[in-house]
Amino acid sequence: METTETRPRFFVEKSSVVRRIWGDADVILFIFAACAAEFALNRAVDWLFFTGKLPADPLGRLFSTVRYAQEIVFAEKEAADRAVGRMSAIHAGVEAARGAQIPAWAYRDVLYMLIDYSERAYRLLHRPLRPAEQAELYDVFRRVGAGMGIPDLPADYPAWQTDRWLHLDRDLVRSEHTKALFRRYREALGGWRYRLLLDAQALLVPAPVRRLLPLPEKPRLAAALPAYRAIHGSPLRALAQRVLVPDAYLARVRQLDRWNAG
Repeated sequence: METTETRPRFFVEKSSVVRRIWGDADVILFIFAACAAEFALNRAVDWLFFTGKLPADPLGRLFSTVRYAQEIVFAEKEAADRAVGRMSAIHAGVEAARGAQIPAWAYRDVLYMLIDYSERAYRLLHRPLRPAEQAELYDVFRRVGAGMGIPDLPADYPAWQTDRWLHLDRDLVRSEHTKALFRRYREALGGWRYRLLLDAQALLVPAPVRRLLPLPEKPRLAAALPAYRAIHGSPLRALAQRVLVPDAYLARVRQLDRWNAG
C-alpha cells in the first residue's frame, strides 16, 4: 500500500485541468496554431531563424516542443525538473553559439503564449476555465519559468493578465520573418490545411495579433465547432483526424492524447 511518504510527487497533480489541456491532441494543435501566428510576429523571432529549426520544419518543431511540454506536465517532479533544466541548457547553447543572450522579455513572451493559448484553446473546444483553474494553469507555467531562470514573472494570474497585454503591445511587429514563416506553414500544410490553420488562428489570437496578420474576418471553422464537440470522445474523432492531419504526422498527433495518463 502506498503511503504519503512513498506516493510519487508529480509536477502537475493528476486531478489538474492542466493535464486535461495538455493531454488532448486537438487542444494542443489549436494551442500551437495560435502560437505559430504570434511567434511569427515576435520582435525576437530572428532567434528562430538563427537555429533554423522552425523555418526548416515547422511541424516537426511543433512535435518536439510538445514532447518537452508533456514530459513536464505528466512527469514526477524530479523528472520534470530535469526536463526544465534540459530546456534551459538548450537555450544556453544557442545563446553561446550566437554570442548573445535571448532577451528576458522574449522568454516571458513564449511562456505567456503557452499560458494564454492553453486557456483559449480549451475554452474554444470544451469550456471556459474556472477562476481556480486559471490560477492553477498560471502556477504550473510560472514554476516552469522559474525553473528556467526567467526573471520578473508576475506573482499570480491577475498580475500575469496585465503583463501579458503589456508584452503584446510592445513586442509584436510584422516583418520579413513573419512572411517567411507563413510561407513555410503553407508549404508544410498544403493549400486547404493552411486555410484551416488561418481559421484556427483567427478564432484564438487576441486583437493585437489579429491586427498584424491577414487572418479571415469570418473563419469558416467556427461553424464546425459544434460538430467537433459532438464527436469528441467518439470513433468519429479518429476519422476527422485522419482527414485533417497529414499522413506523415497522424500517428504522432494521436500519441498526444494522454488525458488518462497516470
